[in-house]
Amino acid sequence: MVAQLLGLGDVETPPRVAELAGADTVTPVWRNEVGGLTFQLGEGPTRRFAKWAPHGRGLNLVAEEARLRWAVDYVTVPRVLASGRDDDAGWLVTQGLAGTSAVVPRWQSDPATAVTACGRALRAFHDALPVDDCPFDWSVSARLAASDKARAQEPTLPPVPPIDRLVVCHGDPCVPNTLLADDGTWSGHVDLDALGVADRWADVAVATMSLEWNYGPGWDGAFLDAYGIAPDVERTDFYRALWNGT
Repeated sequence: MVAQLLGLGDVETPPRVAELAGADTVTPVWRNEVGGLTFQLGEGPTRRFAKWAPHGRGLNLVAEEARLRWAVDYVTVPRVLASGRDDDAGWLVTQGLAGTSAVVPRWQSDPATAVTACGRALRAFHDALPVDDCPFDWSVSARLAASDKARAQEPTLPPVPPIDRLVVCHGDPCVPNTLLADDGTWSGHVDLDALGVADRWADVAVATMSLEWNYGPGWDGAFLDAYGIAPDVERTDFYRALWNGT
């Protein structure tokens, strides 16, 4: 099966994904920069999503599965239905959530609504997840230890700022990973393979950085207001530099 993926050309459905789909329709919905693919299986409220990650590309669906299974008891994230791996790739099948990405054309044309919803969504995420019970670490030291690239660039990073507030961070808080309902409220979170305990600015700095990519300049203030936090140039600069270095 070959389909068009968001204007990025022809995408052939991997045999394993076709097998997982059974009689359901298979719709490619995302290709990331290292070759991982996400497919929608079926339609409507019973739809599922299958992530397929070729080996050797730096994708860690095992990490995402573990984090989803932990977080689902506290926040609205996809429920894991199946997972596995073969000689070519790993895969993860999750239950679909209500809503659509905050960067579909409808919300790109209404950034005021989308940005406010995303700010509120991230605050709700941080408030809901229990730091003391979280088994995952996304601290500065953990991120540097996990990335050769980051360690090489560590001498050029700004000084590590003091912790503002420890939370369970999303780990990839760019706005496409927030889902919005039809009424413009947030409805869920996706792509949690880096979830872990860190200063909340590790998420906030990156979420606001992603606003300009998706909606244009000038939206940081609306996001911070919706989250309920004042601007912090020092922490924003540091965590954006760390993100770009990892």
